[in-house]
Amino acid sequence: MAMQPHACHTCGTHVEVEKFSFHHTSIQWQNDAEETCAQFQALAAAGDRQVDASSCKAMRDSIEAAVLDGSIVVPD
Repeated sequence: MAMQPHACHTCGTHVEVEKFSFHHTSIQWQNDAEETCAQFQALAAAGDRQVDASSCKAMRDSIEAAVLDGSIVVPD
């Protein structure tokens, strides 16, 4: 399975996503997350320097919705 492009339904940030199973997701951010993701910007502004892909609930929810509608393919 290859990385699949995805844009967050909340802020439009573009990532590459690879699903290995329904619960195992790899996310590759295309730009500095603190510059492109609204939730990362808020965390950084609050002084949280430990942001990572799992810190953005909007992106996780967006990817889950894309899996459910078939836009992101999950291997059998």
